[in-house]
Amino acid sequence: MVLSQPEPQGSHDPLSDPEVILSMSHITKRFPGVLALNNVSFDVHVGEVHCLVGENGAGKSTLMNIMSGVYTGFDGQILLNKHPVTFHHTRDAQHAGIAMIHQELNLVPELTVYENIFLGREHKIGRTVLNRRSMRRAAEKLMSDLGLDIDTNRHISRLRVGQRQLVEIAKALSLNARIIIMDEPTSALSDTEVQYLFGVIRNLRARGVAVIYISHRLDEIFAIADRVTVLRDGQVVGSTLAQHMTRRQLIHLMVGRDLEVLYPKEQVELGATLLKIEHLHLRQGTSHLLKGVSLHVDKGEIVGVAGLMGAGRTQLLETVFGVYPSRAVSGKISFDGRDARFRSPKAAIRRGIGLVAEDRKKQSLILERPVDENATLAALRQFMVLLTLVNQRAERRAVERIVRVLNIKTPSIKTLVGNLSGGNQQKVVVAKFLLANIKLFLLDEPTRGIDIGAKAEVYTLVGQLARQGTAFLLVSSELPELLAVCDRVYVLCDGRVTGEFKRDEFDQTVIMEAATRFADKLGNSKHQISVEQDTN
Repeated sequence: MVLSQPEPQGSHDPLSDPEVILSMSHITKRFPGVLALNNVSFDVHVGEVHCLVGENGAGKSTLMNIMSGVYTGFDGQILLNKHPVTFHHTRDAQHAGIAMIHQELNLVPELTVYENIFLGREHKIGRTVLNRRSMRRAAEKLMSDLGLDIDTNRHISRLRVGQRQLVEIAKALSLNARIIIMDEPTSALSDTEVQYLFGVIRNLRARGVAVIYISHRLDEIFAIADRVTVLRDGQVVGSTLAQHMTRRQLIHLMVGRDLEVLYPKEQVELGATLLKIEHLHLRQGTSHLLKGVSLHVDKGEIVGVAGLMGAGRTQLLETVFGVYPSRAVSGKISFDGRDARFRSPKAAIRRGIGLVAEDRKKQSLILERPVDENATLAALRQFMVLLTLVNQRAERRAVERIVRVLNIKTPSIKTLVGNLSGGNQQKVVVAKFLLANIKLFLLDEPTRGIDIGAKAEVYTLVGQLARQGTAFLLVSSELPELLAVCDRVYVLCDGRVTGEFKRDEFDQTVIMEAATRFADKLGNSKHQISVEQDTN
């Protein structure tokens, strides 16, 4: 993928030319027992980026599913180019020029880029023979129009996530889309890929394409939005030009209350050192993923790990958790004063270490099972009365108690975890390890994909547990979150520790310098950064 920003074409200004391309008026949508949308009105201007924000369950996806033809039974009216329209199917919306790019991309990994772009709309010679040359040429022109350098003969499975996102945009343009809905498009992208995506979006805007952008990331909203509309509890609570809204006002509209301190920092008296890592190396094949990493975490301490994607942050947590074979790891890990080179995650959990993985849906939860079964996964031995029998009454009491303590919003403990919001799913993962008497939490992107209110709840819980002596090693790509909740922050770059900062030394600029420079280039930083040398 070419990493230089595509230059916007033309000079369209949606703020000076507010031509409405689509208008939704008084939309009301009911599901059994739930009023999902209540008298919602929403419009989109030609060539604008309109951000739609709100907490999980606010109604954003429902509104967009109505716009894109997924949901058909609702009250209200949709006008497209000032004419009433009714969509009976997603194809009706696509034919009308509306395309939706879902967070879970709808691409077939086994097919090539051009085959995915024209899937279901293949160019043919006669009735049966595919005109592959025509499809390749058309796909290449789409890529060229977007300023992309992606081989259209390459299989989707061989593309990075950021490239796949751009293929989805090309696919939408192949439908002659004038309105593109993007649902959390940057949730799995690196910072470089996010900036490239923003360049593509600005290019689309300059060509008169309207983009509806859904995101939980406030910095992205203020970086890309022309206009912002906020939903809360199925109603519009605010809509204005982005330049007229402050971060504090946006948070207040989303959660319905002022968050003076979004991530409150608990004052905790730290205990003895709980985790100590010395000269840790991790090899995978011929690659050195960790190179002489040394750090420590005290009881009650929240220690952050900053760095860019690929710096080795996830690998650090997984190594402590016993994910990798012992032959791949060298160095010393001590936990609670004893050797802690675990051979398996099971051994780590038994000693009191729990990993909240970055992809909670695939690595930390069984979505098809209920809350109670997920919550006791790591502590099931506590409820066994014989080798194969579970004391279900004791298990139920324990789960009901932890659900109350963590304020997990679920109809019952028998509700499938897959039906909960992202924030409540994350709390179930925490509950799983609390029942297992975990002393050290390894948190890998714990707030990814959850709304701002749920983020505040997660970090409030982290602070409360830290006050009770629980320790945390926290990885996050959201640097403001790290600086708000952590006592210290280590910075990784290319598998090395390139900086350690105490709370009174926190500085975003200096931390980013440490995250983006190699060890031998850090001496000129305005903060003296300690460097761990590769000793092997």
